[in-house]
Amino acid sequence: MHLPIQNISFDKLNSPLITDKNITLTVARLDKIHPDVSGNKLFKLHYFVEECIHTDHKTMLSFGGAYSNHLVATAYLCKEKNLKAIGIVRGEQPKVLSHTLLKCKEYGMQLKFVSRKMYADTADDNFMQDLKRAFGNFTLVPEGGFALNGARGASLIQNIIAQENASHICTCVGTATTLAGLLMSNKPEQTIVAIPAIKNMTDINDRIALLTGNTKSKELEIFANYHFGGYARYNNELIQFMNDFYRAYNIPTDFIYTAKMMYAVMDQIKKNYFKPSSGIVCLHTGGLQGNLSLPVGTLIF
Repeated sequence: MHLPIQNISFDKLNSPLITDKNITLTVARLDKIHPDVSGNKLFKLHYFVEECIHTDHKTMLSFGGAYSNHLVATAYLCKEKNLKAIGIVRGEQPKVLSHTLLKCKEYGMQLKFVSRKMYADTADDNFMQDLKRAFGNFTLVPEGGFALNGARGASLIQNIIAQENASHICTCVGTATTLAGLLMSNKPEQTIVAIPAIKNMTDINDRIALLTGNTKSKELEIFANYHFGGYARYNNELIQFMNDFYRAYNIPTDFIYTAKMMYAVMDQIKKNYFKPSSGIVCLHTGGLQGNLSLPVGTLIF
């Protein structure tokens, strides 16, 4: 690992609901690793960084939007390892950069903005050749680390949470790279619970198969109806939940991923999905800097 994972804590939640259901509910605080490089991003980037360090070009290039936690993590790790970082950003360059992109620049990342149409064709050979002509050779990191290296890195999370002996490991899903990594290294008796942050995300099993070579896993459970309208969408109910959750447990969540995951888990506890004696571990995947895009005063933390 490239950052102090000893900062991770395992926060056990206590409430009448949890006690009455005779289960244990623990939040694995991956968000505590680092304020910018938090959550699963460190793990997904691990093997890409290892690969880049052993090249002559010492350059990493990746993709993301204006609020990409992935780009921030890439920028930071490259700075730490004396690697050059290039970020290909979806959309035309705005007059005022987001706080996320400003942080990327602070860490030394070179940003290149491309149209949404061009960004959609990032897998096109001509587009890749244009990038190589512009930047030379580089270690390519797909958006969100969506590649075997990313899944292999995410699988290392299992080493961190093994001590909890979980019957269920819950994670929110964007690219499904972290999910694939968890399934690569889970114990047969463990159920991996996936909560998509994207509306109508029907290709999760295909994504897992592409990354790992495995078809549908019997250890996988998907709760698809907690996206709150789609990626980066939210409503008053979710914001209220985030504030209530913080009051109850002193744990901040982000509205894109972790809040939706925790809402889903609490709801499924109420609906008796989890059997008595279940040991649930929820991955807090970080991304708290994304809350800065909300209006001031929306959250109490």
